[in-house]
Amino acid sequence: MDDTTPYIPPKVWQWVEESESRFASINRPVAGSTHDKELPVGKHPLQLYSLATPNGVKVTMLLEELLAIGRQDAEYDAWLINIGEGDQFGSGFVDINPNSKIPAMVDHSTTPPTRIFESAAIMLYLAEKYKAFVPMDGQERAECLSWLFWQIGSAPYLGGGFGHFYAYAPQKWEYPINRYTMEIKRQLDVLDRNLASRRYLCGDEYNIADMAVYSWYGQLVLTGLYDAKEFLDVASYTNMVRWATEIHERPAVKRGRRVNRASKSGLAERHDASDLDALEQRQ
Repeated sequence: MDDTTPYIPPKVWQWVEESESRFASINRPVAGSTHDKELPVGKHPLQLYSLATPNGVKVTMLLEELLAIGRQDAEYDAWLINIGEGDQFGSGFVDINPNSKIPAMVDHSTTPPTRIFESAAIMLYLAEKYKAFVPMDGQERAECLSWLFWQIGSAPYLGGGFGHFYAYAPQKWEYPINRYTMEIKRQLDVLDRNLASRRYLCGDEYNIADMAVYSWYGQLVLTGLYDAKEFLDVASYTNMVRWATEIHERPAVKRGRRVNRASKSGLAERHDASDLDALEQRQ
């Protein structure tokens, strides 16, 4: 069957394992672990298991922002979970996130230790724990949580929709690319219109909603996520570019982007602030 042959769904879908797709080793229709592997535990109460994808970066950005305002009790160990090699299906990781997605965290300062999974849940847990970067009540809190969960509801169209069909699918198909491009440009317009009268998403105060949305949409307009800057005409969203640039240049954001990044510019693992200090001195 080629891309001109109409697809007729069967009455009951059956999984056909792939061998050539770049996602063949990680895509499967069942949950649970595939192998036994305990997770390492470092010296700090907060143990993060992640990768420097947009969903992972938003958490390390918040942790570095907390440290930057003097919350030294937010020190953390960050362990690399290589999703391309299936680390997320190890028994230890599945124990703390039955959904087998990064990031996941364990807070060992509680008895028993508290597991937290899903990036927005981790961000909200940390912001409330340290009473920083989230309004605690009133209209301000409602606005912050609205934009935080806007990101959670919207980003699958960007990553699993647009990003997949534009950048990762084995062939380029016009219909899905057009469908998801239209939605992503609508989302960028939502953000751009909101930022026309606000410094940050919720007003004058920078908070977890900005961090979460920046990790996907800020990087899209600045760093060329999916190499789609020209295709999406991101420069036309001038308020977005202004907002994203300001966040992008924050020292804590720069540090957070480097954590769990297995490259010369990053740290595969991070166990102390001095790890990032040493990396910055070398570059």
